[in-house]
Amino acid sequence: MSAEPVRVLVTKLGLDGHDRGSRLVARMLRDAAMEVVYTAPWQTVESVVEVAIEEDVDVIGISSLATDHLIVPALMERLRAAGLGAVGVVVGGIVPDDEQPALVEAGVHAVLGPGASRAEIVAAVREAATARRRVST
Repeated sequence: MSAEPVRVLVTKLGLDGHDRGSRLVARMLRDAAMEVVYTAPWQTVESVVEVAIEEDVDVIGISSLATDHLIVPALMERLRAAGLGAVGVVVGGIVPDDEQPALVEAGVHAVLGPGASRAEIVAAVREAATARRRVST
């Protein structure tokens, strides 16, 4: 991995305003020496793609508590259409086991549940960034 710090966008799609978990994850990633761009909740697919372009992020972390993960396949399509198909996407939060395969099929790098440890979260984001940087070089 390059010497540049991982740039990660931590955000919430859809109408779920419960952002405590995403704020904690943003803090964990900052403590792990990553550059974190944090948005307010209630983002649209279009706004997430726009921020990802403007901030040149390696990874997008999506927090889902209330079925907002169902919007992620549309995000993945939009990222590819915008030329950002290599940007890693990690989804965390409440994602039923039977809905996780659809996210992986859409191109999500990792799906982490509420019990994920700090080490697991940081590792998943670093792995997604490493994969993105391999493709981008």
